[in-house]
Amino acid sequence: MNRSDLTEQLLRSMRQQRIDIDLTLAILERFNAGRYDHVRPLTASGIPTVDGQAVVDRTAAAQLSLPLDSAAAQLERLLPGVPVRDLATVRGSECSFSASQLTRLGRRLLPRLSYGVLNGGSATSYADEKKNRGLSDRLFRLLQDDFETLAELSRGRAKGLTPAYINGNGTPGASFLELKMRSNLIHALHYQRAFGSDAGGLIPLFPMFQMTSVYNSDEVASAYDQYRSSPMLQDLIEATGIDITRVMTGVQPLLAAYTHSAEGRPRRVFDRAWGKPHTALPLPGGHGQNFAVLKQVYAELYRIGKRFVYLGNVDNLGFTVDAISLAWLALSGKQAAFDFSFRTSVDIKGGILVRDQRGALACADIGPAISSDEVFRAEADGERILFNCATGLFRLDYLVEQIDRIIEELPMRFSDQDKDAGRYSQAEQVTWEIIGLLDDFIVFGVDKYDRFLAAKLLLETLMTSGRRLDLPDYPTGSEPSTDLRGTARRLHAGLERALTSTYGLRRHNGRWFPLAPSEIETP
Repeated sequence: MNRSDLTEQLLRSMRQQRIDIDLTLAILERFNAGRYDHVRPLTASGIPTVDGQAVVDRTAAAQLSLPLDSAAAQLERLLPGVPVRDLATVRGSECSFSASQLTRLGRRLLPRLSYGVLNGGSATSYADEKKNRGLSDRLFRLLQDDFETLAELSRGRAKGLTPAYINGNGTPGASFLELKMRSNLIHALHYQRAFGSDAGGLIPLFPMFQMTSVYNSDEVASAYDQYRSSPMLQDLIEATGIDITRVMTGVQPLLAAYTHSAEGRPRRVFDRAWGKPHTALPLPGGHGQNFAVLKQVYAELYRIGKRFVYLGNVDNLGFTVDAISLAWLALSGKQAAFDFSFRTSVDIKGGILVRDQRGALACADIGPAISSDEVFRAEADGERILFNCATGLFRLDYLVEQIDRIIEELPMRFSDQDKDAGRYSQAEQVTWEIIGLLDDFIVFGVDKYDRFLAAKLLLETLMTSGRRLDLPDYPTGSEPSTDLRGTARRLHAGLERALTSTYGLRRHNGRWFPLAPSEIETP
């Protein structure tokens, strides 16, 4: 199917809805030619163990030992002229790094790192009443006033610009993006205190980068102009000399929906959205498109001297820079590192770390790829189940070198939909399926309540904020998976730790306020 096969009315509909026509047709052509026929649901063959090499327990005190020659070679590439003996404990042909030594090394490498967020679309689904009631109608009714307050500030806006929490006095907190920028500036402040402002022309954690969409890119850019004078950022921008709001951006295009599989092959562009002839339906193509959308951004970051990139979702308050992980990846020379949290009693859906049919590490969804019974049975046998936190730390030289192969080979999955807009199929790529394309990476097993404070629904944000936790009507249950109060308490404790330490805030009269730069202690 090419442009000449599309009616003028359909082309006009696609243009009006800002659909990338060329990309839509290119994907369609590849599908009809059988280029995606090899994409099959992943089948799990087993659960990997924590071995301290490929899978590392980061909830325990960090300790890394490796050959002296290997560590020296990796460090010479990144910190030329800095002896290993200045950074590690050396014994003969071996060297070891304690948690404090890894932290100092990771901090020293911050000028070589850029931090990126996948912004996604608007927060309309996040604030949808029906979806939130689906989590717990009883909890929704208990928190309805707070829900309506935040929903009013969220619907139709870029999710990263919406409040990331609600204060104890009921007022909205800082946005997800403000907090992430603040955290990066605090890390830069720690670097400057430890090593000075001269980093060989590089600036720690600057520039940030992001993927936005055609719908929210202008809104996000406008917000950043205002963020320069935000109480969360202004003093830190002045103290560090880093305008963190100058962000490198790639804009994700929209795809059109395709015809439902029931209509057979060849597929066509879906042209009856909402029952209207010659009407297209715009859809996102998944966060996995970041590798194509940000290809030039990754190349430019490498050109200016960056050697690592962090990548994660904007709505995870636990996704912040971890100096130990950075140091560990740098010393290992591996391609990437990913955060997976050890399973808790409420983690019954989502992607977990498995071994695939070849015995390689992969991420597979409970249900489609591995049954919940298999997961619970493995856990009963002493295995520790790891859930995907959607956080990746990549070695940039590898990413830039392999980017075309990644774009080509990252699975494109077509899923049939039956919704108000009609029966159609959607094409999507998932970022974290990149794990299946790598052959040498690390998985860090982390604490969910430190590194995965995610909010897919606004009701989850209210749970994490600790709203009305002590009311007798707050849902509890005899089973851990139904004990929403217990889950909310753990999430709230994680949020308080993050706001106090990572984000440099203090609580006063029921609200969180930013510490002045002089009040922020460097650990």
